[in-house]
Amino acid sequence: MSDAAVESPASTPGGTAEGSVDSGRRTWVAITCGAGVLGGAAVAVPFVSTFAPSERARAAGAPVQVDISAIKPGEKLTVEWRGKPVWIIRRTPEQVAALTKNDKDLADPKSERKPGELTPVYARNEGRSIKPEFFVGVGICSHLGCSPSERFATGAQPSLPDDWNGGFLCPCHGSTFDMAGRVYKNKPAPDNLEVPPHMYVSDAVLVIGEDKKA
Repeated sequence: MSDAAVESPASTPGGTAEGSVDSGRRTWVAITCGAGVLGGAAVAVPFVSTFAPSERARAAGAPVQVDISAIKPGEKLTVEWRGKPVWIIRRTPEQVAALTKNDKDLADPKSERKPGELTPVYARNEGRSIKPEFFVGVGICSHLGCSPSERFATGAQPSLPDDWNGGFLCPCHGSTFDMAGRVYKNKPAPDNLEVPPHMYVSDAVLVIGEDKKA
């Protein structure tokens, strides 16, 4: 189609030039719409794909299997699960026995606050554990997210009471927790330490992040 035909449709008998212009416009509209649809689809695919979890994200939420056979009584092993430090502590018989002595001084000795969020059903006991000698807890203070330090030695120590039975001290604001991760009264931390989902697949292997068999 020539430029003249576009500018002067009447020059063609029967109005065929005008019809050619309409036909051309329809063609361009169809092409433009088609390109828009294809372009939109091309944009939509990567946009939607951003909602799919990445391999790294899936790995971060996956259960963690830990060999606990080498942990001796009184020792602590720290592993990472979902970006959080998880403590695995093998308590001594003395540390287990001392747990009942702390109840009167604890803010939530029976883990009744936020039970579904902080303490699984199978850990709502004195030791907050499946096996009395092992405590599995997230090492993040419930106050402002600091990481408490271990204070397993008993007796009088700086920033601790004279009758200290062992546990944890948050150096940021002074919150204290016993060997079951239970917070003491009148401290900045409002809740006990979190006990993550976990289970034992054997005497030597612990799985953190899954508790179907617990």
